[in-house]
Amino acid sequence: MTEASAGNSRTRILIVDDNRQGLIARQHVLRESGHDVAICETAREALDRFQRESFDLVITDFRMPASSGVDLIRDLRALKPEVPIILISGFSDALGLDEETTGADAVIQKSHTEVQQLLRAVSRLLRKAQKKPPRSQPPTAPVPARKKG
Repeated sequence: MTEASAGNSRTRILIVDDNRQGLIARQHVLRESGHDVAICETAREALDRFQRESFDLVITDFRMPASSGVDLIRDLRALKPEVPIILISGFSDALGLDEETTGADAVIQKSHTEVQQLLRAVSRLLRKAQKKPPRSQPPTAPVPARKKG
């Protein structure tokens, strides 16, 4: 698989969801939008793959067996904090899930508008990530001219 950083315009997205139908549907939508999409059905599988491969963005479901989406976000952030993450949940409103409480860059409620919200969030977060300087290098500030005298 190719990587966006290797000069290819296709971005790599990892989707994590224990619901196979939702997983395949999101994969199809994002591939149709031009993204290279990998899928995992467990948080453990996703974490292992995230450590071996490079991804530009991760999308995870909230409720999964053994480990929640919030637990996965915490583990992913410990490895690569710069990678944007979207959390999808059918319970985000009822549980009060938002970016601050989950650590995600965007939280999307499962609904009839989920696909449009997901595509907008993916586009916004990928644009934002491309504008950021690499975290390993601090932003450079202009050096003030020295006064002669």
